[in-house]
Formats: sequence, structure tokens, C-alpha cells
Amino acid sequence: MFQTYDEMLEMAKKYAPMKIAVAGAHEDTVIAALKEAEASGLVEPVLFGNKKEILSFAKAVNYILDESAIIDIAEPDLCASEAVKYVSAGKADILMKGILQTGTLMKAVFNKEYGLRTANVVSHLFMIKLPGYHKFLSLTDGGINIAPELPEQVAILENAIAFYHLIGLEKPKIAVLGPVETVSEKIPSTLNAAILAKMSDRCQIKGALIDGPLAFDNAISMESVREKKIVSPVAGDADVIFVSDIDMGNGLFKGLVYFGGGVPAGVVLGTKRPIVLTSRADSSTCKFLSIALNVLYAGKLRDKEL
Repeated sequence: MFQTYDEMLEMAKKYAPMKIAVAGAHEDTVIAALKEAEASGLVEPVLFGNKKEILSFAKAVNYILDESAIIDIAEPDLCASEAVKYVSAGKADILMKGILQTGTLMKAVFNKEYGLRTANVVSHLFMIKLPGYHKFLSLTDGGINIAPELPEQVAILENAIAFYHLIGLEKPKIAVLGPVETVSEKIPSTLNAAILAKMSDRCQIKGALIDGPLAFDNAISMESVREKKIVSPVAGDADVIFVSDIDMGNGLFKGLVYFGGGVPAGVVLGTKRPIVLTSRADSSTCKFLSIALNVLYAGKLRDKEL
């Protein structure tokens, strides 16, 4: 398990270069991220989008593109479907969202004829490097599932566990988030968290230490744990924060980035091929690191299949 982004990049380079198909590549931070990723030897991009705008953004950052690798499509739905078809046909290893809305891309990903969906629940995981935390902290799911029921929550946890096993952490510590650390019938998220924790205790969810409900401070602060006298194998040292719905997850993630100074990298789990799914407002650094993380993930999946 890597401890810094530099270590993650070095691990990813062992599997590089990989072909990446970018849906909606006509955006400045996407082009800047791809320039850095290609210069680092991580990817060979194929760009789906408005060719004139792609070339204009590339010129602005002195990025010399192979024009034969640009598929000139302006319409968002067609841009998404053609990029997904390209990946589904095995012509690229990774799919990346550009300027498109998440719903537009995921509609193509979930298409039954040519999409990238498997029988698994699809979920999103962000890894975040925070200035005040002693290791990477991940959050799932703040990007795809709106309000998952218990079976879907179990699947989201299992996706995160499998991902952590691939990148080298045998027993990730997962905190199921709630507003308080005690169970209350008036707060549904605490009941749900207690169920998931007990399922872990009974080995219905394997491969991780799972505890909850834990408020966010209990999950990441040993001082808070000592003050509240919480006895837990996860509290104060979580690797993963699990949230019960997209409202909590998306808000927490953006708070960690914009106010906490977090540097994130994201990955979609449960699909046939890795997907770089970042916000249109994310920085080029976030997009570059997400590309690198997905190269590593794709390589680890390939190793597993061999």
C-alpha cells in the first residue's frame, strides 16, 4: 500500500502506458491533466469531443496532440456513447469523463448493449490526502449511488474492500458514518451503521474491520476517541469513510477538498473497465492523480486475471 502520491505514481508506471478514452475532452483542466499524464508515460489518450476546442486548449498549454487520436464529436450523448463503445470493444483500458455531466456518461456506461456494467453494484471511491491526517483517507460512495438500501450498501463496502486488497492493504479499517457514535432509533443512519458493523462481526462482510456508527471526528481523531471513551478497532484510524447517501458523501468530500486542503483521486468500482469520474470543477491535479490511480487499478486487475 502506497503512503504518498509519489509512491502511487511509481507503482502505476509499472503498468503504463495504458490507452485512455476521454468522453468530452474539450475542457482546459482535462487537457492539462492528460498532458501531464502522457508526459509521465502513464497513458496514450484517444479524445472524443469538439476537435477545434480540444486543439485550442492543447495549444494554450503547449500540448502537442496526435490529431488522428481526436474523434470530432460535439453532441454530449453521442460523445459518451462512442467513448464507452470504444472501451467496451477493448480498444482502450480506461474510460475518462471530461466536460460531460456524470448522468450523461453513466447512461452510456449502463447501456445493456455496449456498456461497461457487470452484475455488480457500481460505486465510486475517492482517496484523499489530507494535511492533518496520517494516511490516505477514502470516501465511498459520494458520486454514483443516491440513497442505497442495505444490500447495495453491502456491495459498495465489498467494492471498497476488494479495491484496497488490490492496492496492498489486507485489512482496511472502515468507519460507517453517522452524526453520533451511539445508536438511536430516531436517527436511521445509526441503525443502518450498527447493522453493517454487526454483519462484519459475523463475517457476512469479509476482509475488513468495519465499525459504526461513528461521527466523523470519532473516525479520524484519536483525541476525540479518548475524550468520548470509544472502544473500537477503527475509530481514530479509519482508512475508509462509508456514507449512507450521496448528500452526506458529496458534501463531506467537497468540504475536505475546499476547506480541508485535501488532494483527491477517484475511481469507479464494479465496472468492466476502470472509469475516471471526476467533477467538472475538479482541478487538473485531481484529474491527473485520478488518471494515475486508474492506471494502477487497471494494472492490478490485469494481474488478478492472469
